[in-house]
Amino acid sequence: MSTIEQYNTAAAQCATIFLKKTKDYGTSWRVLRTISVADQIMIKALRIRNLQQLTQQQVSDSITSEFVGIFNYAIIGLIQLALGEPAIDEISYEVANELYHKYLNEAKATMLQKNHDYGEAWRDMSQESFADLILVKLLRIRQIVANDGKTLISEGIDANYIDIVNYAAFALILIAEGKHKG
Repeated sequence: MSTIEQYNTAAAQCATIFLKKTKDYGTSWRVLRTISVADQIMIKALRIRNLQQLTQQQVSDSITSEFVGIFNYAIIGLIQLALGEPAIDEISYEVANELYHKYLNEAKATMLQKNHDYGEAWRDMSQESFADLILVKLLRIRQIVANDGKTLISEGIDANYIDIVNYAAFALILIAEGKHKG
């Protein structure tokens, strides 16, 4: 399979879970502020890091499911940024689906551009590096939030979420190929 086919497969896996959870829970995530979305992703990235070091785990959620969660929460973060102030309100399943795919496609377009320039360097990266880079992006988001959303020279919160989506997708691709632990 080509990279774009692999990316689409990983993204479809994530979208299916997001949409099923939207049917189950509605869009309860609409209440989450930027820092809360970042913290949800941080919990998952830290768990991956911990699982990478453990010889035995006690909770059945896999590294794969944690990367899926990271992918989906990063897209939720992008949606929340676009919608503005978090609110205790629901958006329809159809709108959630539309927004999810809008930001998924934005992340995919960014991946294609960077993949072209970087020559698929991610294929030689360790799973540990994906977890670490996601944590770096989260710490950057936290700092930008502490700076009232302003940066002097750096990319904004949205660019960091897009990178997180793509790192998670790359990790899922390498897990599917059997190169990384799932």
